Amino acid sequence: MADTDPLKTFDSTSISAPPQISEKSYPIAGILTTVFGLDELPPQTTDVACLWLLHPRLATKDRMTGIAQSAIADWNQKIAGSQQPAKGLIAVSFDQRNHGTRLVDTQGNESWKKGNPRHAQDMFSIFQGTARDTSVLMDYLPSFVFPKSDRKIVGNLVLGVSLGGHATWSCLLHEPRVSAGVVVIGCPDYVNLMADRARLSKLPEWTNTDPAGSQFLGSEAFPTSLLDTVSKYDPASLFLSHTSVKSTAPGPRREGPLPEPTESEKEALRRLLTHTIAGKKILNLSGGADKLVPYHRGEVFLGWLKKAISPDGWFADGAVSLEDVIDENAGHEVTPKMVDEAVRFISETLAASNDGSKSSGSVRESKI
Repeated sequence: MADTDPLKTFDSTSISAPPQISEKSYPIAGILTTVFGLDELPPQTTDVACLWLLHPRLATKDRMTGIAQSAIADWNQKIAGSQQPAKGLIAVSFDQRNHGTRLVDTQGNESWKKGNPRHAQDMFSIFQGTARDTSVLMDYLPSFVFPKSDRKIVGNLVLGVSLGGHATWSCLLHEPRVSAGVVVIGCPDYVNLMADRARLSKLPEWTNTDPAGSQFLGSEAFPTSLLDTVSKYDPASLFLSHTSVKSTAPGPRREGPLPEPTESEKEALRRLLTHTIAGKKILNLSGGADKLVPYHRGEVFLGWLKKAISPDGWFADGAVSLEDVIDENAGHEVTPKMVDEAVRFISETLAASNDGSKSSGSVRESKI
């Protein structure tokens, strides 16, 4: 597992540095948070949207500063000179569990290749815990940043990178207050990602079975109890557990395309999709050459989801918007083109948030 900083590319290749945006620190529910953009809110603004920024593995909350500055500066430029009170935008970053100010076990952030036998348990529990932290902070942030109650948070968006991207999928599914999310080099299919990583890591739990990997799920490297938990929170495992889909690949890796659900499966899935992602906007940004979180590990599930929510899909009336954008030459990194897409999506989402006319799902696929 590479230790490179995926945000380094964005930092080193940005043509111009984003404008400096104010930062204020608040300890909220025992979590040190950084809030960007409070000083830049227009004086007449009473309604404020919040962009939650979830950093990569082995990083800290400070690594999300550049994205916060870019998103807030873009939105403030768009609303400058507005005759009516415009919605403001702030951003919040905080250290993921077991990172930065919350570090308790260095090995817990490492991979199988780096000697951590509990890699699967550690990574899933950390980013799922971070998703729950996001919900806790949503409960209390307004009382800390707007104690006079002169402003209110009216919308929540989440953007996460790598480990933070995995967490963003969880926020989208399990936090009703999140209306939109940007997943940057993350994966919606944890089992598929980790099965492939176990194969590449040549884990004994993978190699010492015939066929290889056939007993990986349920082994000490991926215990049955973890698999049960993953099926409650992970997008692919949650949704596909309501179907009779079985992998056609040797071992646990999921290959596609997946068949359309039966009518009875659709009935159960409609209720679940309505409860989790109906009406939400999702931007999925991936690197075409990413070897750490390969696009193809989430591609099977994404294809299934896109077919369901498309204008002629069986969940079209769920009004889910999914943009699936691949930077073809990018590895496990955040490129300026990805940030441009993210900033564009955030501003478009904020501008359209008061428009309730959208009643059908939409899918956009693009290579940049």
